[in-house]
Amino acid sequence: MISCEEAVRRLWQHLELPATDAENALLDAHLALCRRCCGEAEFAVELRGVLRDLPREELPPGAAQRFEELISRLEGRG
Repeated sequence: MISCEEAVRRLWQHLELPATDAENALLDAHLALCRRCCGEAEFAVELRGVLRDLPREELPPGAAQRFEELISRLEGRG
């Protein structure tokens, strides 16, 4: 399993780079067991609202879409 530091790094890396299925699986496995990192994921959900209100041209290319995909995956965890 990946460390908390690695999990948080991967979580926020989604803002700039798309993740592979293998990377998503590692992050999912960590978040399934780690309450601390789940808090980070919950913060990301809240941040989604802020990003939604920003003009798209202020975000790196593709960042908004990748972030939306990540948050949708996290919300699907139930």
